[in-house]
Amino acid sequence: MRKKIVAGNWKMNTLPAEGVELAKGVAAGRGTVCPSVNFIVCPPFTHLSEVAAALKGSDIELGAQNCAAEAKGAYTGEVAASMIAALGCKYVILGHSERRQYYGETSETLNKKMEQAYANGLTPIYCVGENLAEREADKHFDVVKAQIEEVVYNLTAEQFKHLVIAYEPVWAIGTGKTATADQAQEIHAYIRKVLAAKFGEAADECPILYGGSCKPSNAAEIFAKQDVDGGLIGGAALKAEDFLAIGQGFSK
Repeated sequence: MRKKIVAGNWKMNTLPAEGVELAKGVAAGRGTVCPSVNFIVCPPFTHLSEVAAALKGSDIELGAQNCAAEAKGAYTGEVAASMIAALGCKYVILGHSERRQYYGETSETLNKKMEQAYANGLTPIYCVGENLAEREADKHFDVVKAQIEEVVYNLTAEQFKHLVIAYEPVWAIGTGKTATADQAQEIHAYIRKVLAAKFGEAADECPILYGGSCKPSNAAEIFAKQDVDGGLIGGAALKAEDFLAIGQGFSK
């Protein structure tokens, strides 16, 4: 059985006190969701420590939104994987479309970040996905395949056992547009096929999350698909009740 995961990417939102209240709200309502659903929250760097304290005693896990490509050194403004691991993070989001688009992250950069994540015991949530022009040009399969082959194919079999993939239809992030459940299943099944070409049957155990405007109203339909194992949630993760309601989208 693959893990069922609902991960919240808070992006550059919430001040520390607000983040603590949000985390407490998620923890308080955790019991309303099937215990087999794994919740992860990924706050800004500035309040990872305080959110970790707020989650203590719960089964909600902590993740960071990024990490540096280097282990340490003269890299002003960067945050090392070792630093976020020391604060209690178990996961780190890597390759998010916003990092690729706004900060020029390449596969070369992401290979280094993946190495740092694994060296520090973190499970990467590796993001792949196409933009609107690529989707309309029918290049979405090629784009996703390249993003996997250029990074994930460099992992060892053991590292691959500790990986989460998040598919982001970039054209559906923050736009209110959503891939249909059938579109999500189609690309998720394709991703699993690409993973299987390198890692064989182990691809069946890799969770693949959907990351495009997933909300309480559409979560159940999307999560019902065979190859969709949860969601990487943006805006809806900023309200505890919405985040928990998305988790309730999994059938018992």
